Amino acid sequence: MNKSAEAFRTIGEVADELQIPKHVLRFWEGRFPQIRPMKRGGGRRYYRPEDMELLRGIRTLLHAEGYTIRGVQKILREHGVDQVKAAAHRSAPAQAAPAATPAARKRGRKPLAKAPVAAELEVATLKEPAALAKTGLKTAIRELEIAAAILRGQPINPAVGTDDLKKPRASRT
Repeated sequence: MNKSAEAFRTIGEVADELQIPKHVLRFWEGRFPQIRPMKRGGGRRYYRPEDMELLRGIRTLLHAEGYTIRGVQKILREHGVDQVKAAAHRSAPAQAAPAATPAARKRGRKPLAKAPVAAELEVATLKEPAALAKTGLKTAIRELEIAAAILRGQPINPAVGTDDLKKPRASRT
């Protein structure tokens, strides 16, 4: 059952629509005083359309554009609610065509992680997981041994233990 845009929504409906857990919405209410849902008897929250638009903007800034909570608070403080609400509207085209490069690092922003390319995912699924895990663990252990030797002031012998680090061969049948 879809509600009209002007209808009030419960926290569960908002969580479903924005794909955000309820506890995150409650947390945001504490961090952003601009979010003020109506509360009825028993503490039940009802979000107005203005609250929904603000929540969409906050979600866009935090999740899609990589802002921190402090960064969004700064935008609200310096530019007001309308600027954050506008972020929700500009996110629709951005989600349709994601940017090729991560956003520039600015105060209040964190860098966005590079998404794996489809070809990289395909290659990773073709390799044998157990062999990859074993090789990765051996490499990590060797790196830790080298780091420990450096911290102790001992000489490092890179040839020791490198036989185990070679890539496993596919068995011939």
